[in-house]
Amino acid sequence: MRFEVLILGNSSATPMYERHPSSQVLNFNEQLFLIDCGEGTQMQLFRYGIKSNKISHIFISHLHGDHYLGLVGLLSSMNLSGRKNELHLYAPLALKEILYMQFKHSDTVLRYDLIFHSTNAEEPGIILQTKMLTVTTFPLKHRIPTTGFRFDEGKRSASLIRERIEKLKIPTVVLSQLKRGIDYTDTNGKLYKASELTLPAPRSRSYAYCSDTRAFESYVSVIRDVDLLYHETTFLHEMVERAKETFHSTSLEAAEVALQVGASKLLMGHYSARYRDLTPLLTEAKSKFSDAQLSEEGKWYLV
Repeated sequence: MRFEVLILGNSSATPMYERHPSSQVLNFNEQLFLIDCGEGTQMQLFRYGIKSNKISHIFISHLHGDHYLGLVGLLSSMNLSGRKNELHLYAPLALKEILYMQFKHSDTVLRYDLIFHSTNAEEPGIILQTKMLTVTTFPLKHRIPTTGFRFDEGKRSASLIRERIEKLKIPTVVLSQLKRGIDYTDTNGKLYKASELTLPAPRSRSYAYCSDTRAFESYVSVIRDVDLLYHETTFLHEMVERAKETFHSTSLEAAEVALQVGASKLLMGHYSARYRDLTPLLTEAKSKFSDAQLSEEGKWYLV
């Protein structure tokens, strides 16, 4: 089952050095989720072969322009391309007013249902839950209300031992039951135990997205033991005072968060335009957390 993230943009407020504002695509078993939508997002989707009409849910962390100013254009383009499927949008409530003001004054009438879900920047909460995926939002510490998002995979099925099943000529119709742990009895009364025909289910995976924020305690419990942690790394730690003033994090602080929560991997991003060469940020993060890596636009990262 696919569970991976494509980086569309990883710059902070000012796009520089061919780095674009924040945006990511999460592919969960061929269901596409867009996380933040900075300027130029729809062009990045086109560049990397993502069909925007396949996106079913959009998550906006906060209302600084580099995280949502590409949204009106994207929604309008979806309309022009004939989208019919409903689209779910999770964002601060004020974004609803902003969008509909744009639609009103451009005389735009969407041909698809845009279903708005307001996020809560005061406390954690589940905002989307299906059989195989749970999405939790949690408060971050920025200059304006900001939320992070955690994506947790549901319980996975056991893996079939194909060679044994083929040898015993187990009917295809019962394979899904075996994967769920249900034993099979054939017409002659012979019992085939699911535990002997399957391998243990793989461990469920998780991804957390921490956009603009100071590194602080309150969100630590929500992202504990996450497999892949995306955390902003706007500055080197030599600029920690500037980070505090602007409510951002340094690469060292992001690495400390990854270490504290027991993350398996740290993915860095939201780089300040002052850094053309990002190597020093990576070196700093790795001094505290060895499995840190720089996010690169156009690259997929496995959760």
